[in-house]
Amino acid sequence: MVFSKDNMTGIILALLSSVFIGTSFIIKKKGLRRAAVVSGVRAGVGGYSYLLEPLWWIGMITMIVGEIANFVAYAFAPAVLVTPLGALSIIVSAVLAQIILKEKLHPLGVLGCVLCIIGSVVIVVHAPQEHPISSVKEIWYMATQKAFLLYMGSVIVLVFILVFYFAPQCGHSNVLVFTGICSLMGSLSVMSVKALGTSLKLTVEGKNQLIYPETWAFMFIVAVCVVTQMNYLNKALDTFNTAVVSPIYYVMFTTLTIVASVIMFKDWDGQNIGSITSEICGFIVVLSGTILLHVTKDVERSSSFRGNYTPTSPSLSTRLCNSNGESHKHEEEDESYSEEADSRRQDLQV
Repeated sequence: MVFSKDNMTGIILALLSSVFIGTSFIIKKKGLRRAAVVSGVRAGVGGYSYLLEPLWWIGMITMIVGEIANFVAYAFAPAVLVTPLGALSIIVSAVLAQIILKEKLHPLGVLGCVLCIIGSVVIVVHAPQEHPISSVKEIWYMATQKAFLLYMGSVIVLVFILVFYFAPQCGHSNVLVFTGICSLMGSLSVMSVKALGTSLKLTVEGKNQLIYPETWAFMFIVAVCVVTQMNYLNKALDTFNTAVVSPIYYVMFTTLTIVASVIMFKDWDGQNIGSITSEICGFIVVLSGTILLHVTKDVERSSSFRGNYTPTSPSLSTRLCNSNGESHKHEEEDESYSEEADSRRQDLQV
């Protein structure tokens, strides 16, 4: 495949974004741990002391840089190309989690990383070209189609159900609740980000789009979605293991974003069946890699608590819904918090 200049620009920006975002997961996690030690209140149970932790802000700035690169990438390339490349952020976070957070990466996790890379390459090779857009009004027309309005309405209803019903009951025992809210809102934010990015790109090219109310409407939607994502992502990161949150968030977010993009921007229009099939297969390979990373991480964590005994691996859904596994995780983190707190008290006494 011959890459267009816009597609190549989008790919490079997406890769840089993955590096920054993957690193930010680890830095923010470290900041959340420090804040919990100082205040005694974890972000997962409503604490906001992390806002006073410099390390958390460094992680946030790193994430913002990555998101800006991602934002610009959507202005140059289709979402079905840019979004799956976020798999590289999982590889970055998994490797750094092993080095910095001491969260061991199982040998099979390396295979998961390789699968993510292979799947991403397949997607890049068979990705569609960006459809030319001449005005933000054209994007607004796409966003108000019946099919996309139905999708958007379904997302809003599901988010309300998760926030007001499931989050209070099982948000701290089921990783799918917090990550589900982030992913659902994320699919809408990406569509708005692409619309806003395209508007700014056209404005820079001399076609002022800031005079249209649609541009500001997309900007407002981006702000609401991003704030919601950030809040629940912090809760997910503080409640569950980083190596669990990152892949599951990626899988759900990417799947929903591709669906939303195909509905709204009709990215697959004009592509042959072979290319579409290759993209789907590449995406499945990426999903397999992220799930493998998750599964091997759970096995490694379980064996660290149970000595040499290695249990038979339950189904993925069982592990996600079982709160017992997460209680082990909390015991591990609480122990580390206690050790850090004791160390700080000793330093103060000295």
